Amino acid sequence: MHELVLRLPESLVEAVSEALVDELEALSVSVADADAGTDAEQALFGEPGMPVPREGWQRSDVTALFANEAEATEAATLLLAQDWSADMSVLALREVADQDWVRLTQSQFAPVEVTPSFWIVPSWHEAPAAARTVIRLDPGLAFGTGTHPTTRMCLRWIANQAPTLAQHWERLLDYGCGSGILAIGCALHGARGITAVDIDLAAVQSTLANAQANQVTLQAGLPELAAGTYPLVLANILATPLKLLAPLLAGHVAPDGHLVLAGILARQADELKAAYAPWLALEVSDSEDGWILMTAKRQA
Repeated sequence: MHELVLRLPESLVEAVSEALVDELEALSVSVADADAGTDAEQALFGEPGMPVPREGWQRSDVTALFANEAEATEAATLLLAQDWSADMSVLALREVADQDWVRLTQSQFAPVEVTPSFWIVPSWHEAPAAARTVIRLDPGLAFGTGTHPTTRMCLRWIANQAPTLAQHWERLLDYGCGSGILAIGCALHGARGITAVDIDLAAVQSTLANAQANQVTLQAGLPELAAGTYPLVLANILATPLKLLAPLLAGHVAPDGHLVLAGILARQADELKAAYAPWLALEVSDSEDGWILMTAKRQA
């Protein structure tokens, strides 16, 4: 294999990346900050499930992988022949050693600690010696592998509350289940009658597969599967859909039941409190890296 490395301004990143994949048959394309590791380095932050704020940096390095040297050379030649190529330069065109890409990818995903005794562990890793409760979960298409603060905060709440509340979790709703990680975490901590729903059929299938892998029993389906009230309702989505879903989610919370919401930035706390105020009084229960966990309890 051969890789072509280009340096170009932010304004060209999207067009060049699309051309490399769609027209020049690059096997993969990645974008990095050309000033990484210097005082000029810039951070780009986004929210899960939302578009990135920008396609690249002021000076971006675009790396494209090709099957052979001829294809990489042709791609460089065609790009440099364009009218707008004056602002673009070729940094490298070089051979890439064959690697075990599966093993290389797997090595990037290590076990994730939720609490000292509760861990999320990919199937190819051994569980840490301190782990007493383990979710076996491999990275996939559905959101929720435990690496994001929102997921960890939800699981931390579950683990911390389970000793006193799990006896009441005879029914449970995970709304927007993604990979099913929250539903599985609840099951491993004593919850029963678990319903996991998502608008994405791929997420539903992922949840069912992950539940089977963890020897957990639950039902999963589209949102219409949710019915009645539950002692525990969890939703790790994003602030905007959580606000729109306020009457629905609040309506699913049983008397003495709890609502747990995540996917919320700290600056959005007041918006969520106002959206749920007609039904429940939300409070901030946890925070991590600018994200917050909000919870509420319905009075009996």
